[in-house]
Amino acid sequence: MVSAVFHSPLEAIAPPATSHASPIGKAMSLPKTEAPAAPAAVSARPSAASRDFRGFWMAVLPPVLGLACLVLVWQLIASTGNSGIPKPLETWAQAVTVFSDPFYSNGPNDQGVGWNVLASLKRVAIGFGMAALVGIPAGFAIGRFEFLSRMFNPLISLLRPVSPLAWLPIGLLVFKGADPAAIWTIFICSIWPMIINTAVGVQRVPQDYMNVARVLNLSEWKIFTKILFPAVLPYLLTGVRLAVGTAWLVIVAAEMLTGGVGIGFWVWDEWNNLNVSSIIIAIFVIGVVGLLLEFALIKIATLFTFEEVKS
Repeated sequence: MVSAVFHSPLEAIAPPATSHASPIGKAMSLPKTEAPAAPAAVSARPSAASRDFRGFWMAVLPPVLGLACLVLVWQLIASTGNSGIPKPLETWAQAVTVFSDPFYSNGPNDQGVGWNVLASLKRVAIGFGMAALVGIPAGFAIGRFEFLSRMFNPLISLLRPVSPLAWLPIGLLVFKGADPAAIWTIFICSIWPMIINTAVGVQRVPQDYMNVARVLNLSEWKIFTKILFPAVLPYLLTGVRLAVGTAWLVIVAAEMLTGGVGIGFWVWDEWNNLNVSSIIIAIFVIGVVGLLLEFALIKIATLFTFEEVKS
């Protein structure tokens, strides 16, 4: 009985002794757990650099291979019997001659490729600007008011599929001139994407926003500036991009029919002279200018903080 009484306090004292020893063991084991961490951090750096290198090649190599395939197919087609298509090296030599003096002028119908591109861009800017002044407010109105939407949707659905060149004779009849007719054609084909995209953007504004505006008794101008415009901006910019691309496509065909100074007329004039190399050069010039216009609009869109625009 006595021994039982004296053993129980010793057993109660024993656990604190072990508890004092455990922190020492943990402290001594810290260097062992931290030592493998340093090589892992060092070994992660080459993998990140290799990923960056791979990303660079994935961004550069596919476009280069695509252009190489295009040139190879072009060479194969040009090497056949009576294709009449010049080879890439012949076209390159002609391009050097064309771009050595792009702004020469030997009369109204004999000007360099630079003047022709500027004349086409001028027509596109005027026609597109007029379409934006009319189409964007019309899109806001159609999307905002259901009565206007029901009124104009059938007309838009009827006129939008019409080929842009079908409007050219109407322009020649009304305006009595080739240049205003070409601008009219650009206007009528550029207005539809801006109207439709702007109206769709307005109609997709959350109804909660409009309910809050109704509760606060906001004016139409406040609703437009504080609610509609910020929400519709991604859709509006998409419509602008589509309209510019369509306008640049249409002006080439319109200038082939109307004549004068312009990249489309230059293509047709070179065809009449059977200068196929210059036609191929014009095709590349049209593509590069369209690509630059698209790139510029994308950069303008990314200036805004909307995630839908940046994507």
